[in-house]
Amino acid sequence: MITCDFCILPVGNDGTECKEFVTAAVQSIKDSGLNYQLTGMGTLIEAESYDELYKAISKAQEAVFKQGIDRVYTVIKIDDRRDLSKRGLNDKVNTVNNMLE
Repeated sequence: MITCDFCILPVGNDGTECKEFVTAAVQSIKDSGLNYQLTGMGTLIEAESYDELYKAISKAQEAVFKQGIDRVYTVIKIDDRRDLSKRGLNDKVNTVNNMLE
């Protein structure tokens, strides 16, 4: 399971609000069918392959471009762990929460 944390930043926006751009990008990820979690600083997604991961991120970038932005800056962090199968986003959080108890 590949997990990813990414953030798309519109460059050249006329204000400080980004909610329309974030909504367009997240809707694109939602439409991809991949498991995702929206956070206050980015979006987390799970994918089985790099192809489906990059396809989803590419479509999210295109969704922001369609909002009228001419430049986007995307930050991507990927965790590709192959020693355990099917270890997703919730599993990682649950491991730490169990240790806190």
